[in-house]
Amino acid sequence: MRQRDSGRAAGRVPIRYALRHLQAVGGAALTTQDDITTTTPRGSLRRAWGLFGIIAVVVIGIDLAVKEWTTSVIAHREPLKVLGGLIYVVHTRNSGAAFSMFSDLTWVFPIIATAVIGCLLFILRSTSSVPWAVALGFVFGGAAGNLGDRIFRAPKPFHGHVVDMFSFLDDHAGHFPVFNIADSALTVGVALMILLEFTGRRRDGTRAPKGQPAGADPLKEWAKGPSPSGDQEGRNA
Repeated sequence: MRQRDSGRAAGRVPIRYALRHLQAVGGAALTTQDDITTTTPRGSLRRAWGLFGIIAVVVIGIDLAVKEWTTSVIAHREPLKVLGGLIYVVHTRNSGAAFSMFSDLTWVFPIIATAVIGCLLFILRSTSSVPWAVALGFVFGGAAGNLGDRIFRAPKPFHGHVVDMFSFLDDHAGHFPVFNIADSALTVGVALMILLEFTGRRRDGTRAPKGQPAGADPLKEWAKGPSPSGDQEGRNA
């Protein structure tokens, strides 16, 4: 049903008014919140998912290859000095987290990694942003790489010790915990996700308005209608 024209020009309505207010002034059928839908082009989703898959597979492949090289070569020789001693390639096994924390709770880490992977796949379903796909791919690849160690490596399934090999400035982790490719990928992915949040880039490929976090729901904000100050502007127009 069309509303009667109030005689007020649509151009005089403040731009902060929601769509339903603009339609009411112009005499068009009102749009309710239930009518508002957002769609993402299927091609954008496929591109993001494909990039996610490529990055995750590459990270897992490189991580596995470096670990196998470490256990078969570096484990039987002296630590390898790289970049003039900036990095040493060593062979260590870590049953815990960073700094060997919680080494007696090895069985907990496969559960945590599995939960993280499940959350990432759930988030990926609605992700069409290429930068977000890259970040999620790095995190997924890193989590899956270390999960493989926990499940399949000695001493027994789901209690495996992660193979680490990179040490800064010395060969005994005197300055920083020994880490691996999977750890590096996790760090890069999480850092990129934080950067995307702070710069207002949403997972659907849009950008949040200035001052609004990327995680805010723009649909809810838009459907709320005008603010009290906006109503006053409309009455004074």
